[in-house]
Amino acid sequence: MACSWPPYCLPLLTLHLLLSTSPVFSDPQDPARLLKFRTSLTNIELLSNWNLDIPPCVGASPNWNGMICNKDGSVFGLQLENMGLSGTIDMDTLAEVTSIRTLSFMNNSFEGSVPNVLKIGSLHGIFLSYNKFSGEVGDDAFKGMDSLRKIELGNNNLTGKIPTSVKELPILVDLQLQNNQFEGEIPDLEQKDLKVNFANNRLDGSIPKGLRNQDPSSFAGNNLCGKPLRSCKKKLSKKMIIIIAVASSLAVLALIMALFVCRNRQKRKMDYKNHQVTKTTNRKNTYKTNNEIQMNTKQVANYKRSDNGGKLHFLRTDRDPFELEDLLRASADVLGSGSFGSSYKAMLAGRAPVVVKRFKEMSNVGKDDFQAHMRFLGSLSHPNLLPLLAFYYKKDEKLLVTDYAENGSLASHLHVKRKPDEPGLDWATRLKIIKGVARGLDYLYQEFPRLSLPHGHLKSSNVLLDDDFNPLLSDYALVPVINKDHAQHLMVAYKSPEFTQHGRTTKKTDVWCLGILILEMLTGKFPANYLEQGKGGKPDLGTWVNSVVREEWTGEVFDKEMKGTKNGEGEMLKLLKIGMCCCEWDIGRRFEIREAVEKIEELKEREDEEEYSSYVSEGDAYSSKAMEDDNFSFSVTN
Repeated sequence: MACSWPPYCLPLLTLHLLLSTSPVFSDPQDPARLLKFRTSLTNIELLSNWNLDIPPCVGASPNWNGMICNKDGSVFGLQLENMGLSGTIDMDTLAEVTSIRTLSFMNNSFEGSVPNVLKIGSLHGIFLSYNKFSGEVGDDAFKGMDSLRKIELGNNNLTGKIPTSVKELPILVDLQLQNNQFEGEIPDLEQKDLKVNFANNRLDGSIPKGLRNQDPSSFAGNNLCGKPLRSCKKKLSKKMIIIIAVASSLAVLALIMALFVCRNRQKRKMDYKNHQVTKTTNRKNTYKTNNEIQMNTKQVANYKRSDNGGKLHFLRTDRDPFELEDLLRASADVLGSGSFGSSYKAMLAGRAPVVVKRFKEMSNVGKDDFQAHMRFLGSLSHPNLLPLLAFYYKKDEKLLVTDYAENGSLASHLHVKRKPDEPGLDWATRLKIIKGVARGLDYLYQEFPRLSLPHGHLKSSNVLLDDDFNPLLSDYALVPVINKDHAQHLMVAYKSPEFTQHGRTTKKTDVWCLGILILEMLTGKFPANYLEQGKGGKPDLGTWVNSVVREEWTGEVFDKEMKGTKNGEGEMLKLLKIGMCCCEWDIGRRFEIREAVEKIEELKEREDEEEYSSYVSEGDAYSSKAMEDDNFSFSVTN
């Protein structure tokens, strides 16, 4: 099945050209103001079509990249996401464009303080997540912004207290502050229908009454208490503290007096006394040793009291088994906190390190069904699957133990800032990785023929790399055991068009995830739609790629850090096309898993010299010819 241009595209294009001949724009000075704003930015290659020859908007249709337009041709907002932008956000100049109501600079490289959004007091939404903003946000940062509905500042390096001015925003419905370093207490927020995310900060105290209906995951990684988390311990009154202090003093005094009486009564010979001192010293040493053992015992006591009786179920016959106590007493490093819970690297004596993942939201099935599913996962064997070594069952907590991948995740190689002399992944390595990912996913489809989501959470952070950069899929086939609400809130499959628009998944949903992963790996851009919760999220990466290549195929879409591409451009374009056909919005036109795997397997690291030379000789036709090979074509159907 091949994707193709829909027949209605040409009439739409003609209509677009006709409209562009009679532009409507509310303020003739706004284009110049926007160009002035652009001068404050760096890395503006994706804003190259901003020029005075064409208006930013024609009616509700944008001409300039990143514009959101009103029907009257005025600029409603800027959506400058995933563009690698840095520099300064010139709020003074933007404030002169009086029609602006929303600003999004998500997933760029802006640094320094959060821009002063008060200069545009009529904003409806401000989206600054996934940048490098730091420092404190002023307490009055949002004072008087009565039209503000959404604030997203997650995944930066912000410090200090959460500004109390957010309490005064009457129609605020979304507040995203996760993965920063905010501290102190959460302001008493009582806005109706408000959704928040304060996960992974340094907050403490009790959760305000108005937020007790939020998902517990919104408060994870802090020192908070109260509903929906554990109850807060009651603080002692001043009177009770005084009583305890007096009682403690009296007890100490009584102990001193008792010791004095005992000492006067005990008169022994010197040799016996020396002998007794030796025994006392030995007893002290013994007590210290036993106390250390008891501390370690307490560390595992909660696990031993579980429904599992403290048993770690080992699943692999090709590895030497170990016990739960061995695992919990091993030295460990915290790897991070993902969608499901925390991960630790445990170093057991005389063994290769393993990874332990703690899952809180994994009670969708009962104990027997859970154990049966884990045993089946443990029986899977494929070169591109991360083996499940063992599991531990507790009603409110599960542990899954896997191998440790030395080269980390694909996401870390694509998106974590590297040292100046550290190379990025070259084309040959990326092709090797995506072939392994496709093979592993195909194997899951074969092993789980009745599951609509054989993987369910395929993304770059769940593609791990071994010593030779062979990919290993992780967190696969967990949809049956993950709590439904948690799965739909966080798992990648539920970001697909069919679920966000129609509330359903299909056997082709994991193929959509594969397509987005291919585009992410080729472009080096993070899929911003993964960050959106629920319906009406940001356009997916496939939509962005379509918008870039709709007019002409160029190498600008590819990650600039992808080296070693000589004679490989045609194959890269073929893989890009495969990715686009995998994430087609129209499910009927989307590739089946077998079709996607077969197309990927046909790719080579580079073309033959003769084929490459013929492409080059055709000049601008090179890209088009590469895309037409094997009758490939694509559509823009979203």
